[in-house]
Amino acid sequence: MRRSGMKRAAMLAAALLMGVLLAAGPAGADHDADPRTKNLHPMGHIVEPASLLNPAIGNPNIHTDLAFWGKFAYQGSWLGFNIRDISAPGNPKHVSFTSCTGNQGDVIIWDNVLVRSWNSPASLGATCDGASVPEGFEGLHVFDVSDKDDPVLVASVDLSTGAIPGRCGSHTATGVPDLANNRLLVYNSGSQCDGIDIVEVPLANPAATAYIRTEPAGRHCHDTGVILGDIMMAACAGDDGWTSWTLTGTGSLTNPDQLLSVSVPGVGIGHSVQFSNDGDTIVFGHEPGGGVQAACQPSNPASDKSYFFYDAANGDPLGMWTIPRDQTNIENCTLHNFNIVPTTDDRDLLVHGSYQSGTGVLDFTDPENPVELAYSDPPPIAPPGGPFCGGTGCEIGGVWSSYYYNGFIYETNITEGLNVFRYSGKEFAKAVKLTHLNPQTQEFTR
Repeated sequence: MRRSGMKRAAMLAAALLMGVLLAAGPAGADHDADPRTKNLHPMGHIVEPASLLNPAIGNPNIHTDLAFWGKFAYQGSWLGFNIRDISAPGNPKHVSFTSCTGNQGDVIIWDNVLVRSWNSPASLGATCDGASVPEGFEGLHVFDVSDKDDPVLVASVDLSTGAIPGRCGSHTATGVPDLANNRLLVYNSGSQCDGIDIVEVPLANPAATAYIRTEPAGRHCHDTGVILGDIMMAACAGDDGWTSWTLTGTGSLTNPDQLLSVSVPGVGIGHSVQFSNDGDTIVFGHEPGGGVQAACQPSNPASDKSYFFYDAANGDPLGMWTIPRDQTNIENCTLHNFNIVPTTDDRDLLVHGSYQSGTGVLDFTDPENPVELAYSDPPPIAPPGGPFCGGTGCEIGGVWSSYYYNGFIYETNITEGLNVFRYSGKEFAKAVKLTHLNPQTQEFTR
């Protein structure tokens, strides 16, 4: 969600494969009632109703991004983060909730270290895990999660303009393991300041987490994708396009060397960027309306509701995929957070979560002709009123993120909680089992 859209909300709250059929049911709170393709099978869920705008629900702690380590999913939220036991995907269990009252709540996990984004300036009296947060703070909090029932705050890094001139907090954060130096690097995106902040988390002493430097991008970086292994590249999405760097040769993990800066026609709020498993293709998405507008209506241009595919070597456009299901004027919608399925064959697959257009699976092996394999598209949420969706009023809801992890798709539903799906198509047959996943960090390369 765009930073300005979140601030408004905080103030208010304080082409389907041939032959695939729909499996639909009545609208309900559970994801098994949502219209979907028959190859996408609802599994378990954790229902925790939340709303930024609807006082009848009375819980503004909306659900945001996800990361995974072993049998646990770490689910960010507006006011902290949840730990979920996903050892039984058909019956995930809530483990604990840790309060940290700065909105957004993007999370990174590395073993027993969790890093969480705090997005907007802290108000007087704000707290994180019971500790006072200085007024005006924006940045990162670091937790020891070795005790899953009771995580402990061990460090914070203020990335506000007051602490580091020109910086603007933490909208999203991407983990970059640097195990040769026994540390986790964080590529921090402030959303409304140029480039990325590079922060070091010493794994032997996470309490010593510290800011290293800022890497300029020539644009505001909303989100950053990294591919390691044989590729060693990073890219950030923001403003009208994306910027890429090499992390090896002329560049390094702490001093990336810029390669390309590409403007995407029809784009003003670049949002997300990742790579195919071989590093040849860059996938770019954006967020018209900041995630709080109905940008997937028939009247919207195709560029508002599309992923774009580019040649990572030279920045040439390769293709575009546009969501084929029109959404209504009361559904906030853009193609939001996604990850690349780690496969050993030559398929390029992604799983995405896109607000009220739901969850989808896309094959972009041929980026000139990407094909949708599956989707779940929930019905519109009854609007509570308010200024969003062009003034017609809509709930800020739907799917914040959907990610593939070890045979299942995990969906953060903003107003519902955690939903799990299984995709039964053959395309996932060569997917790699991972020990962990930070979705914006591709440690596996083909």
